[in-house]
Amino acid sequence: MRSDLCNRCGSCVGLSGGKIVFTDREGEYKPVIISEPDETESDRILNACAGKDFSFPMYREHFYANAPGFHTYTGPYHGIFIAHSTDEKIRRAGASGGMISAILIYLLKTGKIDGAVVTGMSKTKPWLAESFIATTEDEILEAAQSKYIITSVNEILPQIQAFQGKLAYVGLPGQVQSIRKLQKAKDVSVQNIHYIFGPFYGNTLLFSSVRSFLRSYKIKDYQNISRLWFRYGEWPGNMRVEMSDGRSAELPKFHANYLIPFHILRNSLLCTDLSNEFTDISGGDAWAPVYEERGKGFSMVLSRSEQGAAILTEMEAAGLISLMPITADEAITMHSHGYDLKKRGTFIRFKFRSLIGKTNPDFGYTLKGFPVSRYLMEFVVSTLFVLLGTRVAKWLVEQIPPATIGRVFERSRKIWKKATFSIKRENLNA
Repeated sequence: MRSDLCNRCGSCVGLSGGKIVFTDREGEYKPVIISEPDETESDRILNACAGKDFSFPMYREHFYANAPGFHTYTGPYHGIFIAHSTDEKIRRAGASGGMISAILIYLLKTGKIDGAVVTGMSKTKPWLAESFIATTEDEILEAAQSKYIITSVNEILPQIQAFQGKLAYVGLPGQVQSIRKLQKAKDVSVQNIHYIFGPFYGNTLLFSSVRSFLRSYKIKDYQNISRLWFRYGEWPGNMRVEMSDGRSAELPKFHANYLIPFHILRNSLLCTDLSNEFTDISGGDAWAPVYEERGKGFSMVLSRSEQGAAILTEMEAAGLISLMPITADEAITMHSHGYDLKKRGTFIRFKFRSLIGKTNPDFGYTLKGFPVSRYLMEFVVSTLFVLLGTRVAKWLVEQIPPATIGRVFERSRKIWKKATFSIKRENLNA
């Protein structure tokens, strides 16, 4: 709880019976012990924590022993596709192709589930994310799109356990991994979860990112936020904030990404799972010019379990989704920047952390043998994260108009990607 290992999944809060809570959701958002759990409670909570350890090989063998495909970067899979919902309403509501929303709605309409654990924006504090159990199509669509600030889905484990019926669950990799740990232990808190889905995962931002974004627009009263989106409008969308007095602030997604190095949750840099490897189906944006130029939104989707593969087959046959198969190599190339960040950069960062005496999570596997150029690149990136995360740097960037810093960031990002292209791609598909 006092280290970078806590990924804020919320399991310790959900399992503690009120003895552990989140007290600072607009700050560091760390769990705090209110009263000491007993030994049995502590063992259960510690077992559920995926921040300290999660053996990828062991849990892969347990849950995906029959998966026909596997790559260290993608994880197990039955099929990999470029996909989108054929319902334009669902497709527009999603961050990319609307696939997770479409799947949840299909399962709900066919009676395969009675509800879905999803994350939307809070009704009482619309500047914060909040997880809940959706039981209607409208509630599922209400929770569509990415939430780039911290979420703690598993704090609602008591509601999940008490729910009368079958549930689908949507979460980020660390949250999903904790659910899988509980499922393997046959914990009663997850007995109602029958399907697990999740988006690809790059990073999470502290809530300070939203405050900083508003301050750049000379808006200081963030508690007057009435609506907050991270992927508003036509794909790839805009970060948009609407205030109760009618003011608004909006910036294209790629420009709003300038907030990342200033407000990133450090644990994001300790995650080795880009494509949510322990779901039944996972999906993310199809980052390739051929799709980006078309707009509308396309997803890259991986079916991982037999039941996940069956869902996609049924939905395609019913004309609810469009699927175009691609190879693992194509998928890795499409998300080469993300796989390089997660599957190579993270293990290099682990080495840097070990050198200064910090503890690393144990994921049951290690990747190594990277070229010296990749270590040097990571040193530069890690140094920038440290420098840009300081109060001085945050204050300085707020003095620059967001449209200006956004354009500068996007231009710098393109230059950096071009300069490091060969380093990132070297042996990436090996």
